[in-house]
Amino acid sequence: MESIRSVVEDKSKASREIIIIDNASSDGSLPTLENLKGKIQNYSLIVNNQNLGFAKANNQGLAIAKGKYKLLLNSDARLITGTLDTLINFANDRENLGMVAPKLRNIDGSTQGSVFRFPTVFRAISQYWLFNKGILDKYAPDARDPIKVEAVVMACAIITQLAINKVGYLDERYFMYFEDIDYCRKLKKVGLDIYYLPACEVVHVHGASGDYNSLYGSEWKQLIPSSILYHGKLKHYLINFIIWSGQKLQKIFY
Repeated sequence: MESIRSVVEDKSKASREIIIIDNASSDGSLPTLENLKGKIQNYSLIVNNQNLGFAKANNQGLAIAKGKYKLLLNSDARLITGTLDTLINFANDRENLGMVAPKLRNIDGSTQGSVFRFPTVFRAISQYWLFNKGILDKYAPDARDPIKVEAVVMACAIITQLAINKVGYLDERYFMYFEDIDYCRKLKKVGLDIYYLPACEVVHVHGASGDYNSLYGSEWKQLIPSSILYHGKLKHYLINFIIWSGQKLQKIFY
């Protein structure tokens, strides 16, 4: 509910519609969401009887959204006052923009890593065989001004209509993981820019910063289908071998 409240109470002058996707929630929040009908202007609620995954659920909202910009906001994220205006004003000044995302902060105020570099075989070799740390880890750019990046976590991000016109919606074959980096890769392929705004901040409760290596740990079984879909089978197994063998090498040399 904090995410919804943060949008409603934001003092932006921009008109907005709020589209909530209840993805078969089990926390008892649905009655509260239903009670908001009529109390919040331009409020819509879509209720799924099963968890459709991140991509498909977001696409349900994107498909009916009428606004010039589409803001994806996770239920565990909340806007800080001024966020909407900062994102919208930036988007208005960029003709070739595909997506823009703010800095994510933990509830203790620390910065979350929320920017990716595209995972490649070469980069996997560089990090895991040549021990160049951090190449495939999520990170927060050390910058004060807006900066172009390869990919961002979509816990909070504006997608432009230009992006939707050229790329479409999120790939629904991804139930969980890789859908954000896949969409960013598609934006890059059509020449659209992705920006990270360090001066614009959003609190993201869930997002303890991690790295690409964590994708190959305890959650590996869940990530296999998405990784194969993103990389293709050959690159998936090759990158996995590089990571596995690199971890063994690190134990020997460090």
